[in-house]
Amino acid sequence: MKKLLIILMASTISFAQNVNRKFENYKETNNTLEVKTSDGLYVIKPYTGKIVETSFIPNGETFNPISHAVVLEPRNESSKVIEAHNLITYSTSGIIISIQKAPFKISYSYKNKELLSEKNGYTKKDSTEILDFNLNPTETLYGGGARALGMNRRGNRLQLYNRAHYGYETRAELMNFTMPLVMSSKMYAVHFDNAPIGYLDLDSTKNNTLAYETISGRKTYQVIAGDSWADLISSYTDLTGKQPLPARWTLGNFSSRFGYHSEEEVRKTIDRFNKEEIPVDAIILDLYWFGKTVQGTMGNLDFDKEKFPNPSKMIADLNDKGVKTVLITEPFVLTTSSKWQEAVNKKVLATDESGNPFIYDFYFGNTGLVDIFKPEGANWFWNIYKNLINQGVGGLWGDLGEPEVFPSKAFTAAGKADEVHNIYGHNWAKLVAEGYKKDFPNQRPFILMRSGYSGSQRFGMIPWSGDVSRTWGGLQSQTEIALQMGMQGMGYMHSDLGGFAGDYFDNELYIRWLQYGVFQPVYRPHAQEDVASEPVYKDVATKAKAKKQIELRYQMLPYNYTLAFENNQKGTPLMRPLFFEEPSNNKLLNVCETYLWGNDFLVTPITKAGITKTSVYFPNKNNWFDFYSDRKYLAGKTEDIATSEDHLPVFVRGGAFIPMIKTIQNTSKYSLANFDLHYYFDPKTSKSLGRIYNDNGTTPNAFEKGEYELLNFSGVATIKNLTIQFNSEIGKNYQSSDKNVALTIHNVKAKKVTIDGKNTPFKRNKSNIQIPVMWEKGLPKEIKIQL
Repeated sequence: MKKLLIILMASTISFAQNVNRKFENYKETNNTLEVKTSDGLYVIKPYTGKIVETSFIPNGETFNPISHAVVLEPRNESSKVIEAHNLITYSTSGIIISIQKAPFKISYSYKNKELLSEKNGYTKKDSTEILDFNLNPTETLYGGGARALGMNRRGNRLQLYNRAHYGYETRAELMNFTMPLVMSSKMYAVHFDNAPIGYLDLDSTKNNTLAYETISGRKTYQVIAGDSWADLISSYTDLTGKQPLPARWTLGNFSSRFGYHSEEEVRKTIDRFNKEEIPVDAIILDLYWFGKTVQGTMGNLDFDKEKFPNPSKMIADLNDKGVKTVLITEPFVLTTSSKWQEAVNKKVLATDESGNPFIYDFYFGNTGLVDIFKPEGANWFWNIYKNLINQGVGGLWGDLGEPEVFPSKAFTAAGKADEVHNIYGHNWAKLVAEGYKKDFPNQRPFILMRSGYSGSQRFGMIPWSGDVSRTWGGLQSQTEIALQMGMQGMGYMHSDLGGFAGDYFDNELYIRWLQYGVFQPVYRPHAQEDVASEPVYKDVATKAKAKKQIELRYQMLPYNYTLAFENNQKGTPLMRPLFFEEPSNNKLLNVCETYLWGNDFLVTPITKAGITKTSVYFPNKNNWFDFYSDRKYLAGKTEDIATSEDHLPVFVRGGAFIPMIKTIQNTSKYSLANFDLHYYFDPKTSKSLGRIYNDNGTTPNAFEKGEYELLNFSGVATIKNLTIQFNSEIGKNYQSSDKNVALTIHNVKAKKVTIDGKNTPFKRNKSNIQIPVMWEKGLPKEIKIQL
């Protein structure tokens, strides 16, 4: 401890905090440390050994305990206070907080390394309040929500105000989903736990300062430390909530456009998917389901009976075909809509100072906004959803939830517009999620939204990256946005595949975007009406290429569903930056052009026209194998890879187990009674593990209820032998079954194969062997291959 104190004292000398802030006294009470200063009170509260919360309460203010982000209850964390001369240390099992008395300063350390320290701490300007911190000159910064800025966001002053950026391409400083969260290459995060609008300044003035600036509210932040990137994100999602496991159909193909004008058009489109045998799991209806025109009808929130004469029958027929219906909704009720007077009478709208509905104009018409913070508003909105779900609707789309236009003069039950603007989408998702739990407890919700806040993942929100331009520039920004949001807890961030905004027509771009879509969270082509997004409306050659990508997406369902389970359990993103593999490799800290899909796929999207080759770095822990040709690439090397029109450069980690199935028309046909298991033999990887998570794909909390099975695989490889073992974990309430496994071992020439000690016939195919394995439920299997 003496050595640590010396380190902390030395680190605090370099920067002086607010010179007017004087230490007065401290006390430890109820597992918190209270530090009284001349201008206020610090309340420091550990949640775990890796999460500490600090609140500053200026003199004359009272503490607001309400957090919209945090759900974790503080654990009974052991802590210790030591006072030595000018220094107080507050030690948890991990993070240590040091308080220098004069000049006053607070800093945070983890495992003998300083993470960060307050600079001036809290200061107040005329119209804003600021919390600022010292940064290391070399650290890379991530976070701030969805932006297109480059992976390293240091040097930017980021506005915290959810706002759409229509038709963006390679740069978008402000988008639909902002978060007051910063992550550092030093393996820590700072979350500013306050809802009102403001700014997040990531050293824009080049003086090594991180600053959070807001118009009002809590002066509370959490410091989170991690031993790895996965560990850091796991702790952050412990703090703000884990994403529920979505229904399996969420990982299938969506038919979506702006928009389907009639029941006839909906039926015709799905019939074409089935006729062409192109898999599809859902169809999304945009604005026209409740009105013939874009303007003047928002807020009707009921099927237009002329164009959709029998919606219940339509939805039932689609359900019979295994296709879910998803409906767009918005929080705006126009004065010209059929529900305007009802909304006014029931007092469910945001108001003006006098308590009357706040009315204003925007693109779609003259409108009011549903006050979802008011119980009457939330109940009114949910009852509309409840009726639609009872009609058979399978998913809900919440659009324009920034809210797109929300004048500062409006009032809600939770405060003024600017105080709740950034948590509107968050609470919208909350009311839907809670409604499902109350009225449809056996159904996993599908909640597609483009705006939210820290912790929105816990409501099952599926976010997308807004109205991206249908251009190569629009495609180029998508990996950055998805990777960044995955790190910030939103594992299902995805894009309108093919691009949305504009009438630019390019089949090469369309196919490259769909190829990328195979290896990202949600497969949803979507576009304006000018250029069809659905492959069934493409020319013969383009349709055939698109079909192959969609078929591959379905073949990968066992792998992808297991990724979804891992995200649910640990918060681990589905898409992961390369620096997850090599956190100390500074060359990778700003890389998003290549990424990991789960643990075992390395993917490089093609984001420019006419590319014939691209450079790929292969992470250094394992050798890698071309997913399509099995060609081997050495760990830690950078190679120029020739591209193919038919697929992206995709590689599999040496030693990986990749489960796959044959193509199905939709996930209602999903089964693991027969599946393929690919093992990529690599002498460099002597031991490896893999698994498949399986349940019925629909029951909420199936794992926690024991309604699941986990199929586990292990491989031990030497130069002469390979041993693969199958084991399973079957939940107490799950009915498992026997399985036929087509095991393919890549990159080997086998002399002999035994299963549970018995000689077994196998097939040779170039450098692979294929072994049929009959796996009786619940019984272990051992396959030995003599090389």
